[in-house]
Formats: sequence, C-alpha cells, structure tokens
Amino acid sequence: MEGLYTRFAAGAVMASLLCAFAGGCRTVEKFFGPEDDPIDAAAVAKYWDGPRIGPGMALEIQVGSATTAPKEMGVLVDQNGEITLPYLLQEPVACDGLGLEALKQKLVKEYSVYIRQPQVTVTFGRYDERSGVSPWGTVTVLGEVGNPGPVNMPATMDMTVTKVLQVAGGVKPFANKSRIIVTRCDKDGNQTRTRVNLHEIGEDGRFDKDMILKAGDVIYVPETWY
Repeated sequence: MEGLYTRFAAGAVMASLLCAFAGGCRTVEKFFGPEDDPIDAAAVAKYWDGPRIGPGMALEIQVGSATTAPKEMGVLVDQNGEITLPYLLQEPVACDGLGLEALKQKLVKEYSVYIRQPQVTVTFGRYDERSGVSPWGTVTVLGEVGNPGPVNMPATMDMTVTKVLQVAGGVKPFANKSRIIVTRCDKDGNQTRTRVNLHEIGEDGRFDKDMILKAGDVIYVPETWY
C-alpha cells in the first residue's frame, strides 16, 4: 500500500511539473477541460466557410432548375467586388468578402425572382496552366527581390508579406527590410499604404505584423541608402 501511495505521489508531482513548464494547468484544461470552454467565434468564422471572395478572383457558377439543364458561367470579380451575370440578373451582385456558400444562398434568392426553385452551385475558377494565372488573383512584388512580378494567390488566401517575398526569390542584399510598402486600392479607387518591417517580424517575433495580403496588392521593397 505504501508503494502504491509513493507512485501516486510521484505521478502527482510529475503532473504538476509538466503543468508548470507548459504554462500552467490552464493549458491542460484547454485541451482536456469541460466541454463548455468558450470557442473563439472569430477564428471559426474565418475558416468555416472557406476562403473569402475578392476582386480579381475567378468563379464558376451554374444556374438551373428542377426542369432545366444548368447554365455554366465563368465570371471575374471586378475591382468593386461585384460580378455581372448574364441571362437573368440585370444588376451586378456584390460578393466581396463572402464565402462560396454565402454567395450561393444570395444567388438562390436573386434567381428565385425569375426561376422556380433555382439550383445554384458556386466554385472557384479553374487554374489556367497555360497562362499560369491563379483564379484567386495575384499580388505584384516590385523592387529589391529576386524575381519581381506577379505572384499567384493560393486557394487558402493566407498569403502574407513574408510568404510572398519567399515566392519572389527573397530580398536582395541591399534591400531595406524595415520599410517595405504594401499599397492597396479599395473599390472607390482610394489607395492605402502600409509599411511592413521584416526586422520587427523576425527579430521581435511580431507575427501579427506580417500583413495578410489581398488580390491586387502591390508590395514594393526599396533599396537601402546606407
């Protein structure tokens, strides 16, 4: 009995040490705690409906009904974040920031005015291997990088400044890593410029400063003057 107690005590001490090194027993509770732990709703919403639609992205849309064959349409999201669909809809449909399922439900509502029980499917456009253009759009990298030019956005839409610089061949030796400029144009034609500091991201571990890019963004890496 004494040996059993000794082993139990040793196990308790080891568990306490593990909790201490892991940042406290709240870490263990996070994974093995009660089922009513709060859920990060923002994080769930970001990935629940898949990648978000944005300007420059290609979409494949099929519209039909229970009695008619579907019509397949390839459309491109314009700079206003809208798509124009032939045959039935007379006005552009705003879709910037929507997921595929959300746009599908919106189109079902729009088409129900003209079609009884419309059947709608929405997918991202196919990757064009001949042109090398991504259906999710591109960003442009200029300045002191190995391979300046357009860079395809991935389907996950999680391209950041550090990722795009790696794809573009990395920065050159005399690049100014602390003054990288990201220019973004909104649907009204207004430009915003954001400075990104690679030293702050890498040396200080500020991954929150690694800006998430959108299709159409322009990244400029200047040359240092010293």
